[in-house]
Amino acid sequence: MTTAPPTAPPTAPATAAPLRTSPRSTLAARGTAVWWWPIPGTADPADLALLHPAERERMARFGSRTRVAEYVTSRAAVRRTLSLLLAVAPRSVELGRLRCPCCGDPEHGPPTLLHPVTPWWISISHTAGLGLLAVSGAPVGVDVERMRDVPAEDLSSVVFTASEREFLLAAPPGQERVTAFLRVWTRKEATLKAVGIGISSDLSSLETHPRFPGTTEVTAGLPGAPRTWRVTDLSLAGPWSAATAVAQCDETSGPVHLYRAPTPRGGRG
Repeated sequence: MTTAPPTAPPTAPATAAPLRTSPRSTLAARGTAVWWWPIPGTADPADLALLHPAERERMARFGSRTRVAEYVTSRAAVRRTLSLLLAVAPRSVELGRLRCPCCGDPEHGPPTLLHPVTPWWISISHTAGLGLLAVSGAPVGVDVERMRDVPAEDLSSVVFTASEREFLLAAPPGQERVTAFLRVWTRKEATLKAVGIGISSDLSSLETHPRFPGTTEVTAGLPGAPRTWRVTDLSLAGPWSAATAVAQCDETSGPVHLYRAPTPRGGRG
């Protein structure tokens, strides 16, 4: 999906669960920790300094300043966040990809932390003006989209289930319908990212139960091996729609907590 030019970043997010716990305690309680960071219009030199050589080569192929800023800011934010969580230097954090569970290609599988080795799973998403990192003890996916004009009715006829389309068309035209569309879209993309296959699959076969706000269960997976995912809408201050999906391993999975990612100048959330 395309993104609009960034405007002023949010000042603070609302949380999916009360912020009375640290990221480490959230993960220890089998919950999911999600960090957010604003993305400026241009990349910060302090962020650029954290990129590895292969990342700089990839950045050089981007055709716009906005894409460069999204990529550089997000990679740096992920490194700073994981470095604090793991008590290592930011530049020692090595990011990579798992093999695609469908074709085995390592170029488009889900992201992973190569070094240092941990039992945690990660997922990354960014849109114009905002980025997210999700960390969990189970397979996890996260997606964020900026609120903007989208051809919701046309797209829903291709990528929504019948009940999702009914939910969308029940919303008044305009902003409420866009909000309804993005609730479904972010739930779908977060779930498929958690599965590890992304949105290359048939989106119209994935039911996200949008009539149920907050947290719901979604069934998705590779052919012959579906599993249940705990999908949670994330409430963010500003023009954003976001969701996480975490593998439902048992009934004791903890809640989702939101945190502010470290800044280039060393601030913490």
